[in-house]
Amino acid sequence: MTVMEQAAVGVVEPKASYGWIGAVDRVSVWERLRDGTTIRIRLVCPEDEPRLHDLAAHMSDEDLRLRFLAPVKGLSPAVAARLSQLDYDRDLGLLAERHGLALAMAHLFTDPERMRAEYAIAVRSDWKGRGLGCLLMTRLIDLARQREISELVGEVLRENMPMLRMCRKLGFAVSPEPADFSIFIATKRLAENYADCRARVG
Repeated sequence: MTVMEQAAVGVVEPKASYGWIGAVDRVSVWERLRDGTTIRIRLVCPEDEPRLHDLAAHMSDEDLRLRFLAPVKGLSPAVAARLSQLDYDRDLGLLAERHGLALAMAHLFTDPERMRAEYAIAVRSDWKGRGLGCLLMTRLIDLARQREISELVGEVLRENMPMLRMCRKLGFAVSPEPADFSIFIATKRLAENYADCRARVG
């Protein structure tokens, strides 16, 4: 069972230097969407748990199903805690917000060797189609490269055409899951091979 399958069943800024980034101000940035709207992208912190609940409450049942690969009704307390209380030595969570309102979230969960990471993105239904998902995915790719992750992987329902199109646009290889043809696996190699990646991180 993957990490994300397990997850499916006043902000206080983080002050520490994290294994992923090394400095918080390299992650907390302002970005402009293609329609000109300015948003902020920053690290998720434990105090964001209510914001994540609110984000999910503003996602349609279908968008939640596409995100969690199964029908769900909002976030359970356990899932919200898993997505907000992160071990930044291994995992990464980004929040896109405007005027304190959570618009989208993105996560990476690495394997024990920290060479391979599973990604997931969720966007409020009323903010879809504005480039938030692509912006967050691009940020995840950049940060994974900084961390010298070798490979990004995600599971996508075959009917989630916007996500599949975005993955292909960003250079992911997309192929059916042999054990479940309702799911596609999106994979992006960030290093030639795991041995090279291990050698670089010592």
